[in-house]
Amino acid sequence: MDSILTAFKGVVDTLGATVLLPIIIFVIALVLGAKPGRAFRAGLTIGIAFIGINLVLGLMLTTLGEVAQAIVKNTGIQRDIVDVGWPSAAAIAFGSSVGLWVIPIGILVNVALLLAGLTRTLNVDVWNFWHFAFVGSLVVAATGSLGYGLMAAALMAALSLVLADWTAKGVQRFYGVPGVSVPHLASAQIVPIAIGLNWLMDRIPGINNIQLDTDTVQKRLGVFGEPIVLGLIIGLILGFAAYYNAGDAGTVISQSLKTGINLAAVMLLLPRMVKILMEGLIPVSEAAREFVQKRAGNREINVGLDSAILIGHPAAIASSLVLVPVAILLSIILPGNRIILFADLAVIPFIVAMAAPIVNGNVFRMIVIGTVTLIVGFYVGMALSPLMTSTAQTAGFQMPANATLITSVVDGFLYIPYLVISAISALGLLGVGIVLVAVLALLFGFRAAPRAWERAAGAEPEEPVVQTRAMPAE
Repeated sequence: MDSILTAFKGVVDTLGATVLLPIIIFVIALVLGAKPGRAFRAGLTIGIAFIGINLVLGLMLTTLGEVAQAIVKNTGIQRDIVDVGWPSAAAIAFGSSVGLWVIPIGILVNVALLLAGLTRTLNVDVWNFWHFAFVGSLVVAATGSLGYGLMAAALMAALSLVLADWTAKGVQRFYGVPGVSVPHLASAQIVPIAIGLNWLMDRIPGINNIQLDTDTVQKRLGVFGEPIVLGLIIGLILGFAAYYNAGDAGTVISQSLKTGINLAAVMLLLPRMVKILMEGLIPVSEAAREFVQKRAGNREINVGLDSAILIGHPAAIASSLVLVPVAILLSIILPGNRIILFADLAVIPFIVAMAAPIVNGNVFRMIVIGTVTLIVGFYVGMALSPLMTSTAQTAGFQMPANATLITSVVDGFLYIPYLVISAISALGLLGVGIVLVAVLALLFGFRAAPRAWERAAGAEPEEPVVQTRAMPAE
């Protein structure tokens, strides 16, 4: 059995997400009844779109990573827990004993819940099953039990589908991606925090009148409020903050301009890539709808994709660019903090993107929500770093020089995995039962009142009266 799983995992690793995803989409479209030619074109288009998205993301992550590292260097921060980034976390997760099993486990959980009518998400984002393996591998490190680790991974796979169903309508409305949901744990974990803080900010005088969405900014500032110009301006500010001591004035200006132009390009190109993706998804969504209607009436099926399709929105990018220096400041001022952020600062857009539908794109609120989420994340990261370090060493991961412990923003900062790992490591099988009950409570709670849950997660825009108070006519 292990040899079969190793071979299967080897195929996944060899092909990679951009090759594997078109094949999966093609097969799914055929199963759903799409014509072969249409299914082939849909899969190919989606694969090309993800290549484009990854190229633009690479530009953004490289630019932000260089800026963040320069700012960290300027501050002279020294800490004993080093952020090694999500690629390292994924490698550790897939290299663990749970990583070998996580893809079949994730598929089986999804198929079982679909057949039982308990989920509306068909998760084709197989690569990101590493998030489930990450939690499972830390449970193994904490308990010494592979069985507990596999159960934890299965529970996280189920939870990701619950969160995807809950947020699907809001994501579709705000981001304009019909037929899509996002079963991405690193992004969905912000939703409960965002709902709570959004409710609170609605009730704080003065705060509830701040309406800083990108459309309002563009109306107020004209050309200077356009997404590409905002990207340029924010990039210039970040670039100067990073490179002001880089040497002569010419170097500072050139580096700042390079940062500004790169981020302006991201603001323009990412939404274009998502449009290409949606062109490929439409035939699959139509086929899925027809397939389900023939067999289960009006039941919906959404295609579960990576949250990379969301972060091209100006609200997600703008709030994230502000949160990069905020995260560095937090690493300096938080009491007892031992973490130095480094490799994963550039992934903050993934952390905050799913807050946007809840606050209707209000960048101010996204920054507040993102700041609170990061504060929680620092303390979660410190608590999980010994387990992550132990798992990394078992998986043969090469520790960074001068690092005693390691972490990552994705997934080392996430409170939901922390709660799951803590429950199972402290209570064993009882902890597994408690997590299972919690997942079932969320599942059946959502099914009992889907409209109320979806409304809280941004399925409907805020009442116009809020915006009228916030931006009175001049």
